[in-house]
Amino acid sequence: MVRVLRRRSVVMTGLALLALAFSLADAGTRAGMQHALAASAGVNRRLPIYAVATDEQVLAISFDAAWGSERTPEILEVLARYDVRTTFFLVGFWIDRYPEVLRQIVDAGHEVGNHTASHPHLNSLSREQIARELEIVHRQLEEATGKAPYLFRPPFGEYSNKVIEVAEELGYLTIQWSVDSLDWKDVTARQIAARVLDRAHPGAIILFHNNAENTPVALPAIIETLQTRGYRVVPISELVRREDFYIDHRGFQHPRRDPR
Repeated sequence: MVRVLRRRSVVMTGLALLALAFSLADAGTRAGMQHALAASAGVNRRLPIYAVATDEQVLAISFDAAWGSERTPEILEVLARYDVRTTFFLVGFWIDRYPEVLRQIVDAGHEVGNHTASHPHLNSLSREQIARELEIVHRQLEEATGKAPYLFRPPFGEYSNKVIEVAEELGYLTIQWSVDSLDWKDVTARQIAARVLDRAHPGAIILFHNNAENTPVALPAIIETLQTRGYRVVPISELVRREDFYIDHRGFQHPRRDPR
């Protein structure tokens, strides 16, 4: 019995240390760590798409929009200057407050994705409540664009098997990011640019926010450098596969191999 208790104590200590490391990790490393935590707990953990496995010099830029809009026109101007199209994940109450900005985003040729109606912690909701959060925004975006959206980003980057499964039932791919600009923190434009350019990689999905103070200033240097390195910057829908894929332990999407 003592030996069993000791073994259990070692396992629990290992899990605790892994959980602590996860809390301190960069977003790009979290998928693998979550997979390890789930495996240790005996759970078949579902993963969203953090990035795409590719050898091509291509990546996607995305913006989350939940609070404020005054810096969005400047971001749109920068993107237009470099002829770049991106993906904006929009919250329902943001759409209600800034319908004219949504129209500017769509008219500029950018795609829009679902970021829930009220930006809640989805893991604390029931399946029915999660579905409701997505269905409200789905209708808003479909009315605004004439197209049914299929890209979904969970608020706070929080997800679970339940969240991913409900999204799939509603026809959505769950999208995370492999490069976090940290533009929502108190960081300078130079720091944002350095962080993104240091972590950019083929198939990356980069996270920005539409109303972060220094994002419009950081974007030109980021885009210019990426283009100089030979990268194409595309909307997420042009980077990911909608079907016939699998996701590895890092959260990287791969085309499904022919079993023959």
